[in-house]
Amino acid sequence: MTTINELTAATSFSAADQIPLWSKDAQDTQRGTLAQLVAFLQGALTFTGQNMAQQFAAPSATGFTVTVSAADSWLVLTPTAGFAAGTIVLPAVRSSQQRVMVNCTQSVTALTVSGAGTTVTGAPTTLAANAFFTMAYDGVTNAWYRVG
Repeated sequence: MTTINELTAATSFSAADQIPLWSKDAQDTQRGTLAQLVAFLQGALTFTGQNMAQQFAAPSATGFTVTVSAADSWLVLTPTAGFAAGTIVLPAVRSSQQRVMVNCTQSVTALTVSGAGTTVTGAPTTLAANAFFTMAYDGVTNAWYRVG
């Protein structure tokens, strides 16, 4: 039997190239193409940002409050200027593993991220111009955690 170290190294790949795999269903070693592998992975993986509702807010004064309307949202925050204070309220209706992504085009010196009745861990307390962050909700601990 050939070991992996005895095989010639590939220098490039094409969709028709074949790879070995063990099929649990057939209980046998089989082969598949890279195109089949890509198709399988595209159907099995969920990427951050996919199917997120987009929400826009353009606060015009310091002390603003923006409530994110739903979990799995991307909030694009475009304040009219840099402000001393602002609050982002995370969704009151949520389920485990939902996320909220936030982008902000202006600075916010004192930022509060409210969990709408839940714990918020690791949220930023200030935002520079063009800063961003992502919060994910965990249903077991009933808390939002900063994940990006």
